[in-house]
Amino acid sequence: MYSKILVPVDLSAIHKSETILKKAEALLDEGGQIVLLNVVEDLPGYLAIDMPADLIKNAIDDARQKLAALQQTSARIASAEIRSGAPAREILAAAEDLGVDLIIIASHTPDITNYFIGATADRVVRHAKCSVLVDR
Repeated sequence: MYSKILVPVDLSAIHKSETILKKAEALLDEGGQIVLLNVVEDLPGYLAIDMPADLIKNAIDDARQKLAALQQTSARIASAEIRSGAPAREILAAAEDLGVDLIIIASHTPDITNYFIGATADRVVRHAKCSVLVDR
């Protein structure tokens, strides 16, 4: 079915990632690859001034450890990547950079804020140049 699948991982909902990985493995071609991605959000300048200087570095170190543990759960996971920035933008950029043919992303049940701001999954679906599977 798919030769390269991108699985964005929200570390605050790691249990969803484990479920999505099983779906990715089922949709993967023989010899296909799964790529994990975590995006550490940048802090706005007005908040960054009041936060510890190593906050982002610590978040990246934490993400690296959790992705490494998640990577051990499947031999089909080729790599794990960490990016910094706006989640939807970085997921879309990674999909294009890596040449994936499917993104499997978790989504929470929408609420009123999704209609004004838009959830990450909504933005990925609207702007991706490859297939997107949203898991609820």
